[in-house]
Amino acid sequence: MSFWWVNHKQTRVHEVRGGYLWSPYRNANGAFNQSYENMRHVKVGDTVFSYGSGYIAYVGTVTATAIPGPKPEEFGNVGDNWSDDGWLVDVYFEQVAQPLRPADHLQQIAPLLPDKHSPLQKATGHGNQGCYLAAISDALGHILLALLKIDPKPWLQHPVAEHVPAPELLEDLHVIEHDPNVPETQRLHLAKARVGQGLYRKRVMLLESACRVTGVEDSRVLIASHIKPWRASSNIERLNGHNGILLSPHVDALFDDHLMTFENNGRMCFHKSLSQEVLERWGIDPQKKLDGFRPEQTHFLEQHRVTFAHKAT
Repeated sequence: MSFWWVNHKQTRVHEVRGGYLWSPYRNANGAFNQSYENMRHVKVGDTVFSYGSGYIAYVGTVTATAIPGPKPEEFGNVGDNWSDDGWLVDVYFEQVAQPLRPADHLQQIAPLLPDKHSPLQKATGHGNQGCYLAAISDALGHILLALLKIDPKPWLQHPVAEHVPAPELLEDLHVIEHDPNVPETQRLHLAKARVGQGLYRKRVMLLESACRVTGVEDSRVLIASHIKPWRASSNIERLNGHNGILLSPHVDALFDDHLMTFENNGRMCFHKSLSQEVLERWGIDPQKKLDGFRPEQTHFLEQHRVTFAHKAT
C-alpha cells in the first residue's frame, strides 16, 4: 500500500461526494505535470489524504486504478482552462473524526515532505497550488494516520452493489464474449457495464451523485441502472453515462421492471398495478419533488416511458 496526498481546492466537495479523483492529462499550456502523471501510478488499496482549505478532513482508499475519463460536468466553471479529457480514479472517502491542520504540525511533517513535487510548502504549511496528487513516504503517511487517530490497518471495504437477473446476465455475457463484431478491447467494458461496473458505472457517477428518490449518496449501495434496457441498447448506448441513473436497490427494482418511471422534470410515475402499501413500506413519497434530468438523459427516458405505458397490469 502506498500513500498519496491530494490538494482538492475548489473541486473537493464534488470529488469526495462522487468518490473519485480527476485531473487533466497535462497543464493548460500542454506542459507535463508530475502530479497529474501520478494518477496513473495509484493502485487499488492505496491511501489518499484529502487536503483542502488548510485541513485534511477526509481519508480515502483507492478502489479502481486510473482510466481515461471526461471532466466531470459538476465542476461547472471551475477549471475552465483545463482540458475536457483526463484521468479518473475511483476512491472511497470517509470523513475523519477531527480534521487535521498540517500547518499546526510542521515540525513533524515538514522534514518528511518530498523535496520535489511537495503538496505542502515546508516553510509555511500552505498548499502548493501547482500540485494536485503527490506521492508521500510511508513514514509521513503513518504520521498523518497517527495525528488523525486512524488505525493504520486497512479499514475500508468497497463492495459493489449489483442487481441483475442471473439467467439473462449469463446469456448477455455469453453473447458479448462470442460476438465477432466486438473488438477485444471493448468486450471487457461491455461485460462490466452489463453488471453495473467499470467504465459505464464511472460515467454514470460523474453525472449522478445520489439516488434521486432516496437521496442516499453512498455509492457502495447504489446501482448504476440503464435507463434504456441493455438488450434494447447499442454498444455505444450501453457505455453511455447519460443512459444511466443511480438508484437505491429497491427503487431500481421498480424502475427496471417498469413499475415506475420519471418525467423529464423529475416527477415520479407509478404503474397502476403497484400497491400503495409497497411505496409506504419502502418510504417512497410519490409527491416528492425531484431534480429534473439532463437533456441528454431525456431521450432515453422517453423510451422508458413508452415501455412503462404499455406494460400490462
